[in-house]
Amino acid sequence: MYGWENTVFQVFTVALLTDLATGLGVLPFVFVKNNMSKRWQGIASAVAGGMMISASVFSLANEAIVHGSVLEAVAGMLAGALFFTQVANRLENNNWQIGNLSASDSKQAVLILTAMFIHSIPEGVAIGVGYATGDLRFGILLALAIAVHNIPEGIAVTLPLYTRGISLWKCAWFAILTSVPQPVLAVPSFLLVSVFKVLLPFGLGFAGGAMIYLVVSELIPNSLSGCSKEETAWGVMVGLVLMLLITSGLGF
Repeated sequence: MYGWENTVFQVFTVALLTDLATGLGVLPFVFVKNNMSKRWQGIASAVAGGMMISASVFSLANEAIVHGSVLEAVAGMLAGALFFTQVANRLENNNWQIGNLSASDSKQAVLILTAMFIHSIPEGVAIGVGYATGDLRFGILLALAIAVHNIPEGIAVTLPLYTRGISLWKCAWFAILTSVPQPVLAVPSFLLVSVFKVLLPFGLGFAGGAMIYLVVSELIPNSLSGCSKEETAWGVMVGLVLMLLITSGLGF
């Protein structure tokens, strides 16, 4: 009994550490001023968008197919995009205000945080399912890979927020908040592996679809309003390649 309880505690602790790792994404911005010009804000949005597209396609959608089928991945992606359409429309009809941000910037910030929050749900499930294989070493290695992978995700969250005047401390907390599903869902996934394992492919696709919709509907138009088409295109490419190199290096 003690061994079982100890494993549950370890699952939660490791998942909590992967959550906190997301906050490390603010570190590259410690020496960067947040009063960027409109042009650099546009480029930052493009880079963040490229990172999100890369994570959605090469990590989430790919893993959905590996753990399930193409149809489950596609169904999840379409459901995620549809869900995010409804969220965006609801935010459009409300006067959201975050700090000193404008209404449009506040809306975009909420959408980014929502998309990344959704993105973390299947990662929390993956940690629990990984531990449930019975190989604790595999569970630890998987959680470590997700923790390192969370750092560039923290960067993707911080980029568009910090350039609009949100402090690094707040960016760090927002980044950590987006990964809260990891410690919250890791233990239930470990205890109810048969249930969560079936839902994992759809959940991965759902998160990917939501993030792609966010990039196309918000980040790319925002980038185009601040910089040239060429800069937007190259910003997306740089972000996509950067995230791809990281995820492939970690084996995602």
